[in-house]
Amino acid sequence: MKGIVFTEFLDLVEDKFGLEMVDKIISQSKLESEGVYTSIGTYKFSEMLQLLQNLNDNTGISINDLLLTYGEHFFSVIESSYSGLLATYKDPIEMLSSIENHIHVEVRKIYPDAELPVFIVEEKTKDSLVMIYKSSRAMYYFGLGLMNKTFQHFGSTAEIVLEKIKEDGTEVKFIINKS
Repeated sequence: MKGIVFTEFLDLVEDKFGLEMVDKIISQSKLESEGVYTSIGTYKFSEMLQLLQNLNDNTGISINDLLLTYGEHFFSVIESSYSGLLATYKDPIEMLSSIENHIHVEVRKIYPDAELPVFIVEEKTKDSLVMIYKSSRAMYYFGLGLMNKTFQHFGSTAEIVLEKIKEDGTEVKFIINKS
């Protein structure tokens, strides 16, 4: 997993819960990296799982809610670092439907070894989108947070329904209807 995912997560934890919480979840985890991350480094997903679990244990906030909040936070990173990419889109449905064939292609240019989820578009209209998310990491609530902020970025809203295809969350259907 790319280091930017870790550095931004710890920034979010610091913003929401304070530096003491960052120190606490790092010290409670058994991290090969010892909690020292660079945005361009690559780290084991198991480290993110430990950090999330320890944050959940210390705050009582569910891991899904933590991932949702983190996805919403991470969109601000995309806005500030990749505004040119966002500017190529005029509509949230258009942008979301191009995750696999455009956005992830651009991400791989910057991070060639990034392990990204797969998004398969099943249906698309002007105001709706049905996509299948596939990832061994089951971080679909992170994706939901990004999607929520995508609609907000375009001054729009949507109802997004999740249907688990696989119970472990490694395959999830997103049913998106623009409001």
